[in-house]
Amino acid sequence: MSNLRFALLCAAALCLGSSSVYGEDLLSAYEQAYRTDPALAEARAQLQATLQDKPAARAALLPHLGLGASVGYNTGSFSGFAGLNLSKAYLSDSYSVTLTQSVFDGQSYVALRQADSRVQAQMAALLYTEQQLALRVATAYFKVLEAQSQERIAERQRRLLESIYKQTEAALKVGTGDIIAVREAGARLDAAQSDLIRARNAVSVAKRGLERLTHTPVGELEDLRSFTAEGPKPDNMDAWVQAAIHDQPLMHEAEAQLHTAQEEVQYQQRARWPKVDLQGIAQHVHGNPFPGFNQNQAGVSLNLSMPIYEGGSISSGVQKAEALSVAQVDHVGSVRDRVRLDTQTAFLNLKDSVAQLSSAKAAVASAKISLEGTRKGYEVGTRSIIDLLQTATDYIRAEQDYNVALYNQVLARVQLKAAAGQLDLADLRAVNGLLRGSADSTGIQEGAHGTAAADRKSATMGG
Repeated sequence: MSNLRFALLCAAALCLGSSSVYGEDLLSAYEQAYRTDPALAEARAQLQATLQDKPAARAALLPHLGLGASVGYNTGSFSGFAGLNLSKAYLSDSYSVTLTQSVFDGQSYVALRQADSRVQAQMAALLYTEQQLALRVATAYFKVLEAQSQERIAERQRRLLESIYKQTEAALKVGTGDIIAVREAGARLDAAQSDLIRARNAVSVAKRGLERLTHTPVGELEDLRSFTAEGPKPDNMDAWVQAAIHDQPLMHEAEAQLHTAQEEVQYQQRARWPKVDLQGIAQHVHGNPFPGFNQNQAGVSLNLSMPIYEGGSISSGVQKAEALSVAQVDHVGSVRDRVRLDTQTAFLNLKDSVAQLSSAKAAVASAKISLEGTRKGYEVGTRSIIDLLQTATDYIRAEQDYNVALYNQVLARVQLKAAAGQLDLADLRAVNGLLRGSADSTGIQEGAHGTAAADRKSATMGG
């Protein structure tokens, strides 16, 4: 996935001087979303902040150098020294340099390992956010295309029912029809008008969903080519599940968080350990009741500190860390179950989408033949207007179902790769190659009713 991030950063740099309206294909939509998505920007910032945990933890093991200075006003009485009896006020000042080097600090070494685990968890979180953004953009993009296609079907439905309505009116005028048929056809036509309004509204809603991700107006999007539906490759659910458990960033994040929690137990336990520091100090003191007397000194010391009793805070910290570690073990198990179920569901959806698309295609062909036969039967008087209106409705419904199956087949490919944690730029390019305006049009196979080209990059273990 690092390749995806690098490639899109390069693309973003090339596009900075371009128009605010992105290109008309899936890749350009994702590039725009990649530059402007606030969730992705937040994940990047979180990673940058987490990266500072490691130098902060390392600092406890490195030398600490400090400067000190003070100025003071003093009064004192002195007696018994060389027969003196002195009472005097005087100014004093001192300067010091202190160097401290940790020799042994068990907690600091654990904190350094914890920083590594937190960085790994945040990197996995960023990777997951990138993959989810790719999935969200692909979903929103094809939802717009599906809504637009449904709008065109609704318009065809209106025209079809309008022609039937006019046909019934004409039959009534010449005395071969009846008013009931006209009213029935009119009612169906009114329902079709309502369906068309809903379809147009669905297009607007879908466009708003894509604009929310790209933060730019939606132009004329490239639609799908013809294609042959393909199922998961390899066609083995267990292989996909194992790959998902190995590759899914959610699993990597949960496992890194588990390591952090386990190391926190050690961190709290080592609060009982002794600490050893090597300290050197150089100091100059000027100002005392004896004129002309200055003090300069330097020294090195090896300091040992060890807690004996802290009011029970150390035991409490250890018990809390142990409980949180157990909770994190359960969290890893929960994430594993989620990843397994998501992958199994996506695998079955992709596998079923092939049969659904084939079935929907056959249903459209059958419904069209039935409509043509019923229309001819109505014209010769062997079929009623109710029969004609019903077959017309069945034909439109079959087209709508095919439309849903068409875009679901493409989206199911992306969803399986995302569930397995393997979605990358190559997968988006493969899907983008299914669009009519894509330059990558080699190997296009003819499907039916405006479907798209076969996927060039089959789903393989390890992405």
